[in-house]
Amino acid sequence: MKRPVHDEGGPGGSPGGVDSQPYPPQRILIVDDHRDAADALAALLELDGNDVHVAHDGEAALAMAEELHPGVVLLDIGLPRLDGYQVAERIRASAWGTDLLLLALTGWSHPEDRSRSERAGFDGHLVKPVDLDALSQLLARRTSPR
Repeated sequence: MKRPVHDEGGPGGSPGGVDSQPYPPQRILIVDDHRDAADALAALLELDGNDVHVAHDGEAALAMAEELHPGVVLLDIGLPRLDGYQVAERIRASAWGTDLLLLALTGWSHPEDRSRSERAGFDGHLVKPVDLDALSQLLARRTSPR
């Protein structure tokens, strides 16, 4: 049964708001200290069958990532305790963290912010509020489910 198409990535469609999901379901870790935003994004991603987990600070993110070995991490930069750059560097330094899709999820959009996230090991830089079409395209880059 086809799901209805919803404009602007609303509930019922894939995160990109299209009728067909352009990527296989994946294990995704969302890390954001803004609980409502993290939970809303998790709910959207779960609609497409993804196994989604949420953490709200850098230390919790590292512990969850170590346990879950997600295929994708959506990581806020401005986190309490450990910031997103520190978390990204630690994830990339781990044996299991070298081939996952690591996406910055941030309100910081200047060119120097994008450069810094790339240097920290991020594969992409998404500015809040998240463009769900852009997120869906980045998730499609990761072709093998976890």
